[in-house]
Amino acid sequence: MTALRILSCGPGITVQDGGRHGYLRYGVTVAGPMDALAHAVANRAVGNREDSAALEVSLGGIELTAEDGPLTIAVAGGAFQTTLDDQPLPAAVVATLEPGAKLRLRAGAAGMWCYLAIAGDLDLPAVLGSRATHARTGMGGLDGRMLQVGDRIAVSPPGRGAADGGAIVAPPLDRPGDIVRVLPGPQQDYFAEDQVAAFLAGPWRISPRGDRMACFLEGPVLRHAGGFNIPSDGVAMGAIQVPGEGQPIVLMADRQSTGGYPKIATVIGADLGRLAQARPGTEIAFRAVSHGEAVRALAEQRAFLDAPIAIEPLRRDRFSSEFLLGRNLVGGWIDARRPG
Repeated sequence: MTALRILSCGPGITVQDGGRHGYLRYGVTVAGPMDALAHAVANRAVGNREDSAALEVSLGGIELTAEDGPLTIAVAGGAFQTTLDDQPLPAAVVATLEPGAKLRLRAGAAGMWCYLAIAGDLDLPAVLGSRATHARTGMGGLDGRMLQVGDRIAVSPPGRGAADGGAIVAPPLDRPGDIVRVLPGPQQDYFAEDQVAAFLAGPWRISPRGDRMACFLEGPVLRHAGGFNIPSDGVAMGAIQVPGEGQPIVLMADRQSTGGYPKIATVIGADLGRLAQARPGTEIAFRAVSHGEAVRALAEQRAFLDAPIAIEPLRRDRFSSEFLLGRNLVGGWIDARRPG
């Protein structure tokens, strides 16, 4: 059976699909991708459902190969360094991974996460209807854990992408991370007006303490007007809690199901990936928007995903002749003696 084999990898690499929905009431985390837009683009580029299981790759990077047959793959997300048999590829790309060839993803100029989608279905069991990995509870993915060297993931059946190969054209993935849009509340009344203004003025720096559960911010100390404990209530991805120390925490994909700190604002859905891709040390500011603007921003992303993903042919002058001859790039021949 055709499969992916992990040759080397850093920490934090997991299998993620669209998430484990419908179980928050029971305390079960949604998980799913940190950058849902990039995850969906990679899947769509190889003809999969946008919520299909794919590999979420962290800054530690990964190197892998195909076994027992070729695989059509797509990479999208942060500006990672992508190479195939040491030949550079665009950061967002569709390619064929032949058995024995080595695909390597490494941290590049920007971004925290990129996604590797494989045309076909990863042969992994669903847990509560999802293959999303939640490593803290050992649920989903490959044995409920991060991937490691030697892992083999079967693809059954291996599919064929929408194109033989090329650069993915995805302007919505080009998202400067300095401004993140938010909706006020739901507990904005726990903060005086000058504290809300301080929150929006920032600037905030992304702390290295963050992970898939939360993004920690460093900046002005926010003071609570009515205490910093509330009856625990449900939390959404992007909810911005302010604990007693006054430094905001943005809850992300592996967040807990409930929280007991006041939430001064919530990152809009369209900007969750923008925040997730911001590296530690990045300075950001928040901008409050209306519900209507938040809905329109998400609708624009939805319209992009609903349209065919554009893929541009790779420039062959970027590759050596030896590499090209080994890629089986010839799709036919033309008799010069015959018209057309």
